[in-house]
Amino acid sequence: MPDNTSVLLYIKQMLGDLIYINGIIATELINITENTAAIRHGEEFLNNSQCKPEHEQLKKNIVNIVKTYKRQPEEFLEILDKHVLKHLEEPND
Repeated sequence: MPDNTSVLLYIKQMLGDLIYINGIIATELINITENTAAIRHGEEFLNNSQCKPEHEQLKKNIVNIVKTYKRQPEEFLEILDKHVLKHLEEPND
């Protein structure tokens, strides 16, 4: 039977993984919401909306939360940073 320390370490790792997965889901849902708004109302509507900067800040906050709880493997954080924050840097056409 595993000792308490190994069980707690396992639970900590599992929670970090779940936070990472939820962070991906959250940022992708924001992207889906923006894409749906652009399809329904047009790109100009989305670009003129106050939602766009708020969504960008939410995505940054999500990435920071994930970084707090998911430290390993480091490539997971690099991929999330690159994917989520790359979208924030793309120019508006």
